[in-house]
Amino acid sequence: MTVANPYTWGLGRRKRAVARVRIKNGSGTFVVNGKPADEFFPTIRDQQVSKAPLSLLDVPDTYDVFANVHGGGPHGQAGAVSLGLARALKEANPALFEGLREGGYLTRDSRMKERKKPGRRGARRGFQFSKR
Repeated sequence: MTVANPYTWGLGRRKRAVARVRIKNGSGTFVVNGKPADEFFPTIRDQQVSKAPLSLLDVPDTYDVFANVHGGGPHGQAGAVSLGLARALKEANPALFEGLREGGYLTRDSRMKERKKPGRRGARRGFQFSKR
C-alpha cells in the first residue's frame, strides 16, 4: 500500500541563492534550514520578503513551510524562499495562481552580479586616469 506524499515542492532562485521549499497543510510553522524563519532571517525586511506570498493570500496559518536554502547572501536567500514558496502554493492550490501572478511572486528576478571585465577594477569601474 502506497501513501500519498503530503508535501508539495517549489524551487526558487535569486542571485546565487537556491531554495527548495516544501509545504503541507498544517498550523503555520515556517522553518528555514532547521531554524524558525524569524531566527534564520535576522532583519524584518528579509522575514517579510520570505513570507510575502502567504501574507498576500491571507493563508499564513494554513500551511507548514520547510525551506532548505544555500548560496548567496541573506537578501538573495529571502527572495529565493519567496519564489519557491509561491511556486509550491501554486502547485498545491491552482486557484491561487491569479493572486500570486498579480502580486509578482511567480516571476523570477533574473538580475545577477555582473562579471569583472579585463582592464577594469570591477564590472564597470575603470582605473583612475592620471594625466602625469
